[in-house]
Amino acid sequence: MYRLEPELFDLNYTLDCGQVFRWERDGDWWTGVVGENVVRLLQEKESGSLLVDSELSPEFFSHYFRLDDNLPSIYESINRDLLIDRAINRYRGLRLIRQDPWECLISYMLATASSIPTIQKRIFLLSRFFGQELEDGYFSFPNPETLANADLSLLDRCKLGFRAERIKTAAEEVCSGELDFDALFRLEYRYARERLMRLRGIGEKVADCVLLFAFEKMESFPVDTHIRQIIQHYHIDDSFFETCTNLSCMGEWGREYFGHYCGYAQEYLYYQKRIEGFVSLY
Repeated sequence: MYRLEPELFDLNYTLDCGQVFRWERDGDWWTGVVGENVVRLLQEKESGSLLVDSELSPEFFSHYFRLDDNLPSIYESINRDLLIDRAINRYRGLRLIRQDPWECLISYMLATASSIPTIQKRIFLLSRFFGQELEDGYFSFPNPETLANADLSLLDRCKLGFRAERIKTAAEEVCSGELDFDALFRLEYRYARERLMRLRGIGEKVADCVLLFAFEKMESFPVDTHIRQIIQHYHIDDSFFETCTNLSCMGEWGREYFGHYCGYAQEYLYYQKRIEGFVSLY
């Protein structure tokens, strides 16, 4: 076990905000599976120090939690109105997480039209049936080759429904090289988004989530029900939204309104809405 001293970081907000699905909280401790490792973390309330029970290095967690992001500068760039200002001040220290591209892709394909507990259950079952046991009750995420060769009847036992064939196809494309993660990193945002959306089961929202959380596309602005409701509720008097009614248009608005780091703005607004509902600004 060792100690980290991160600046402007809140572990609870970061792990609870809905961007990752394999962390669970017991008291002040968080336990999760990262790659082939079971990790336990606690942040001391007064000092902000992070206690790390893991074989992974301090450098790994600095990268994983994006501690290299200049949050004060990001806050300044996205702080455009009273709503985002409130979210920034209320959930200060929430950071985006750099997720493994493969696991992030499949996790968000499993997330369509589902609650967070349901997503977590699917990922747990998929890992239990197809991953490797790391500790009692904790399993690694299955690799592409395993899922590409998986029997659909066994995938059905993971409660995936119509998603089973889609994730098997995605795994086959990754294994064949048809879906090249290195290329997605290199592509500009819009081209990377177009490539992901050629996969069956990936629409605009899922593509934007995967690009934001796994491929360094900070200009991704995922629009789900919460974000749509926020835009419609707080910007109802904006004449722009008389014609901007679909999710794609709202995503373009988010990129234009908040700028390059609109993905950070989206996560703060999403978390605020999920925890507090519609908030009063006066």
